[in-house]
Amino acid sequence: MGPAASAADPGRRDLLRRATAATALAAAGPLLAGCAAGGSGGGRVSGVPTTGSAANPFGVDPGAPLDVVVFAGGYGDAYARANEAVYRRAFPAARVSHLATQEISGKLQPRFNAGSPPDVIDDSGAQQMKLDVLQRAGQLTDLTVLLDAPYRDDPTRRIRDVLLPGTVEQGSLEGRMYALNYVYSVYGLWYSARLFRDRGWRPPTGWQEFIALCGTIRQSGIAPFCHQGRYPTYLNVLILDLIAKQGGPDLVARIDALDPTAWDEPAVLAGVDAFQQLVQQDYLLPGTNGMTHTEAQTAWCQGRAAFIPCGSWLENEMVAITPAGFEMAFLPVPALPGDRLPPQAVRAGAGEPYVVPAKARNQAGGLEFLRIMLTREAAGSFATAANALTVLRDGLGPDVVLRPGTGSAAAAVRAAGTHTFDYTYPNRQTAFDLALQSATNDLVNSRLTPQQWASAAKAATAKKI
Repeated sequence: MGPAASAADPGRRDLLRRATAATALAAAGPLLAGCAAGGSGGGRVSGVPTTGSAANPFGVDPGAPLDVVVFAGGYGDAYARANEAVYRRAFPAARVSHLATQEISGKLQPRFNAGSPPDVIDDSGAQQMKLDVLQRAGQLTDLTVLLDAPYRDDPTRRIRDVLLPGTVEQGSLEGRMYALNYVYSVYGLWYSARLFRDRGWRPPTGWQEFIALCGTIRQSGIAPFCHQGRYPTYLNVLILDLIAKQGGPDLVARIDALDPTAWDEPAVLAGVDAFQQLVQQDYLLPGTNGMTHTEAQTAWCQGRAAFIPCGSWLENEMVAITPAGFEMAFLPVPALPGDRLPPQAVRAGAGEPYVVPAKARNQAGGLEFLRIMLTREAAGSFATAANALTVLRDGLGPDVVLRPGTGSAAAAVRAAGTHTFDYTYPNRQTAFDLALQSATNDLVNSRLTPQQWASAAKAATAKKI
């Protein structure tokens, strides 16, 4: 997760950091079975009345404890602790418990199955609980009541009025919002501006220019490209962005709708063929196909590869090992001839989903915690602690200073203007997403041709959860 991006999953997003197909299926299966046993299906309206009070619209019990679980990933958890401090100021008698973990599914699946989930969850990371699975099992609170609540900084406005475009849509399933995707992220390629400056390389805007530069980079003794091979969702950033820019927004919508005919479009094969040049010309870092996200990103920070695909959480996730003066920089996926979107177009939108379980003991407190997150104080705290932007419109003041990578990603979103796009299928169509990841793993390991990959994607549209 990361700065500016996806009004759609972008976030993405959450976007992206997802498990391999085998891991995700193993986690989703038991969770679905356990939840379905006690769920009503189709999600559940919160049942939390609005009090009409701007200070406490959900009627939070001032003495009720609040149970917060946060994904300990690229954004850390300092921002969540800052929001918990605000909650304590509002409700001094409330005890707030805090758990930061990367084992979201492992830690929380038993609690969901037992009917005692936390009050608010940052449902992200490789062990993310699938939102569509939870929603269809009746385990998520309908957040419409949050959208209609007063904005803490200006109670004359509602929460829905201060969110960036796409936030509601990205967190919605079957017409209702069940997740607050908090981070506005951008997805594409990343490079070291210092490395490029020292070598005299110019960031490419066109794909053929990109491929030519990869040849120059390899001659210098550096691998042109690496990726987080154990998690093919990262590689799908590059492949699906090539397809989106070539085919345009209508094709993105058809892919999200699981329209099988979308995969027959020439733009699909054009995008996959372009990516396959990296494999065919031996431009991949040796061993990258088997690397975890941490291993690949570390190799990239060490200068062993020039480009890596990722979302804009990358800078904060790798801040501890990034060399001084590295100057992380963002690059939109280079353009193919005949693209229907301009070269500066980027995948961008809301990611990092926060949910309030339907069976939370302090459901009202969980909703109030989300309302606290949507303030300028919280947005500034997040930007400072996590080097990223939130979905709060105009959420940052001039005093907030961003790191180079985060700043370049934000600049890319500004340059894209209205030419942003995003995919929603990763959060809404789990089975299809996992099948597509599996196909991409076979593609990069030369077990599928581009045409076979497109056929596999078409066949996967029949897989729905």
